[in-house]
Amino acid sequence: MSNIILLIICFISGIFYRRTKLFPENSHTAINNLIIYVSLPATILYYIPSLPLKSELIFAAIMPWIIFFVGIAFFLAFSKLFSLSRNTTGALIIAGGFGNTSFVGIPMIEAYYGKELIGVGIVADQPGSFLALSTAGIITAIKFSSGSVDAASLLRRVILFPPFITLILAFFLIQVPFPEVLNKILLRLSDTLAPLALFSVGFQLRFRELKGRMIPLSAGIAYQLILSPLVIFILYRYGIGLTGDVFKISVFEAAMAPMITAGIIAMNHDLDPPLVSLLIGIGIPVSFITLPIWVKIIG
Repeated sequence: MSNIILLIICFISGIFYRRTKLFPENSHTAINNLIIYVSLPATILYYIPSLPLKSELIFAAIMPWIIFFVGIAFFLAFSKLFSLSRNTTGALIIAGGFGNTSFVGIPMIEAYYGKELIGVGIVADQPGSFLALSTAGIITAIKFSSGSVDAASLLRRVILFPPFITLILAFFLIQVPFPEVLNKILLRLSDTLAPLALFSVGFQLRFRELKGRMIPLSAGIAYQLILSPLVIFILYRYGIGLTGDVFKISVFEAAMAPMITAGIIAMNHDLDPPLVSLLIGIGIPVSFITLPIWVKIIG
């Protein structure tokens, strides 16, 4: 649980330092860029090449993709019903469509199911959440932030996105052993991602922004904490007939709070940053209440 405590401390520190004005007002911009250009690529390079190759793990890997594409349909319909702005719709799709399968998910798997099932969580996170975010997520963020974008410009921006470049490189390096010193460096850099991201989210969080955002905020949290795991539970149990550890962890990971890295990307594309901060800042604490409920439902 030390990881969870660390996230809480970093989140509260972000709120504290913004209110005390000890950091410049735009500090989050530099922190977000550090995450995108250093921490996230290091995370991808550390975890992707060492992924276990087992056929049944495909269901864990495709789970985040299912949630994201179902989320697009859900949030587009919801936004049309409530006449939400383009930026708010994009924020919901990106920040509400990806679960925190790593920095909250992995510690929660260890706490509820034991270390032996962490590998399933990593598969759900890396070729699942991170790959989906680095491809479909980035395309969606660009589309909603820029309006009409021609295909060539869109493709260029995705291809030049640092985590995407790193992701392609990492897949070519699967099962290629890295020198121990390089692994240690990558791990140290990777470890900075969650603390920096939570600090940035806390730094940008303004509870006064709740006014006028309760409806989209409620929709984003409800989708990620209730509807997403429900979709995966029904599809995997009754549609596919999946049981066992992969089923348990797939549903459990689907029940995680909004993904921190997805929130950073949404903010970097100016997709309603106050709403994104609220989704993460409120969603993570609420998930600590809903996750034990899902453990009982999963069985």
